[in-house]
Amino acid sequence: MPTYAYACKDCGHTFDAVQSFTDDALTVCPECQGTLRKKFGAVGVSFKGSGFYRTDSRSSSSSSVSNSSSSTGSSSSSSTSSSTKAATSTS
Repeated sequence: MPTYAYACKDCGHTFDAVQSFTDDALTVCPECQGTLRKKFGAVGVSFKGSGFYRTDSRSSSSSSVSNSSSSTGSSSSSSTSSSTKAATSTS
């Protein structure tokens, strides 16, 4: 069962409560009978298995070189065509 952190809006009292997923959230502070709010913290994530590292997606360094040269060529041709369109529309 998960542990939830609560804080009182009125007195500032903080505490943890072990509750089931189906239980309703606590609303009354046990110290001052004030209003409670549920606090949310950082969630720990653990990636297991292959495919989560930068080097896992690359089979060799030669493929990254060929990909970068082909993407550079396509971007230069698209920038040339866009500048030609801009020059045509201003004329």
